[in-house]
Amino acid sequence: MPETTINVIKVFTIGFFSFLFAFSLTPTLTHFLYKYRLWKKKPKEKTIDGNNANYFCKFHSKKEIKTPRLGGVLIWVSVVFLALFFYILSFFSDIFWIEKLNFLSRNQTWLPLFTLFSASLVGLIDDLLQVLPVSIEKGKRRFFEGLHLRYRLFLVSLIGAIGAYWFYFRLGEDMIHIPGYGEVYLGFFYFPFFIIVMLAVYSGGVIDGLDGLSGGTFMSIFTAYAAIALFQGQINLAAFCLAVVGSILAFLWFNIPPARFYMGETGVIGLTAALTVVAFLTNAIAVLPIIGILLLLTSVSVILQLLSKKIWKKKIFLSAPLHQHFEAKGWPHYKITMRYWIVGAVAAILGVLIHLLG
Repeated sequence: MPETTINVIKVFTIGFFSFLFAFSLTPTLTHFLYKYRLWKKKPKEKTIDGNNANYFCKFHSKKEIKTPRLGGVLIWVSVVFLALFFYILSFFSDIFWIEKLNFLSRNQTWLPLFTLFSASLVGLIDDLLQVLPVSIEKGKRRFFEGLHLRYRLFLVSLIGAIGAYWFYFRLGEDMIHIPGYGEVYLGFFYFPFFIIVMLAVYSGGVIDGLDGLSGGTFMSIFTAYAAIALFQGQINLAAFCLAVVGSILAFLWFNIPPARFYMGETGVIGLTAALTVVAFLTNAIAVLPIIGILLLLTSVSVILQLLSKKIWKKKIFLSAPLHQHFEAKGWPHYKITMRYWIVGAVAAILGVLIHLLG
């Protein structure tokens, strides 16, 4: 059997096993989330600039306090488990396929796996602070709003700094590839550029606002990068990406309307941070705005809304991020979600094509 065929089988097998494991884990996770009522006890009432979130409250208040968060645990736990499982199993077996399924390698998957795990733990802390009460006085309990945005941004920046250090000082990376142009030398600016990109990608994480929306979005993005990695011979990295896709598919099965749980920050921070690392590892950072167009539009819509309200004292959108604008205009949530899926899939195909041609 040709080596290329073997590698393709490996990548898709990892994705398949990831789906099966995540899917089998879901009943236990769901039981735990509902048993301990791990959802917000108070709906969001304010926007990021402190104003009343009128449209959000109108469409989401009831569901937000009855649907658990932390669904993203399903994604990163499955990927980390599979990576460690096949890595350990490869030491105890001489069977070719068992050894081949090990996709944990220092030059391709250690960094994205570490990033996924560490960033997801940051998100997990934020989610738990929103759903678990703490005693502040005898006989009184209080629910926090999670980690303040400035702390989340600091922690994401810290994770980005570790990644930037690894790329710049350990791997010696100081250039990025621009399709149709070639290599662009960044020098030391590569270090802050890496952190800025990670923060920018994370800002698009507010797309986790409608049932099935974030899952479908990240599925298209990681599938695109799996294809890029596979074409470039980064087989283990492609397997990592499809492991993420497989677990997202299992998550999505239970997140489509009506959602059994939400992704939460433990999924959003983990996936956006890992995505940044994958984009740099494949040297396909230039097409990230295309492949991740939905994240970009979501982030830009929030920024434009805030700037417009601050400078001109009026709103551009009925509500931000963008999917809430469409919701406020009367679009059914399923129409928004499925059209986002279509746009995301087409953008992913286009981004892969541009990178391969460039």
